[in-house]
Amino acid sequence: MRKIILTSLLFVLACSAVVWKSHADTTVTGDYVEARTASVFAGACHYNGELVTTGNDAVLAWNFRHGEWKETNLAGVRVIAVVSGDTNLSQNEGTRRSEIVIDGVTSSAQLSAVVEALKSKYKETLGEVASVRQAPIKFEHKNKRFFVVSADFVELSVEALPNDECCKMPNLVWYAPFVELETRKVGYTEKASYAGGIVGSAWQRGDENSAFYGRFTL
Repeated sequence: MRKIILTSLLFVLACSAVVWKSHADTTVTGDYVEARTASVFAGACHYNGELVTTGNDAVLAWNFRHGEWKETNLAGVRVIAVVSGDTNLSQNEGTRRSEIVIDGVTSSAQLSAVVEALKSKYKETLGEVASVRQAPIKFEHKNKRFFVVSADFVELSVEALPNDECCKMPNLVWYAPFVELETRKVGYTEKASYAGGIVGSAWQRGDENSAFYGRFTL
């Protein structure tokens, strides 16, 4: 009987180890920030006015700090995606396209793993991925401030709201971030710009509460 119990226990532990390893091999974490062309934290009238007139575009940025996707190390990878839709991006019935820039990959296998992870996890958010290319990306996160730039593509500058106002007045947060986040916060967008390209014309926004930031896991 003791031998049977011991054998069963070893089997359970072995299965648990396999499950844990599988989870570890497909878990990547890091910093994330996004900015829309509409305020995400505002009064009701402001929100309703923008809902039918703007909000069709957004910049999304990931900084992969550590973790693996199917046994491929993605630490150090940085990604920017510009998403453009034919309606406000909160409307699920609209169509959308995206343009993606990736930096920090060191091999074709790593690049393929990043693209697969993004398309697998964020398929609905990205819509049709019209372009994927490699280019330098600067991603800074210091003292609740984000600065992301890729020359001739995107520039994004976001800082935390004073006193976490979004948490004190959650009824004035009208959207959810495109990416599931831990400790999601609303950010003040000093500047968000897209130089124009495959998915749309150039645009620039700023001086509004149009950003979300936090820690992502995929």
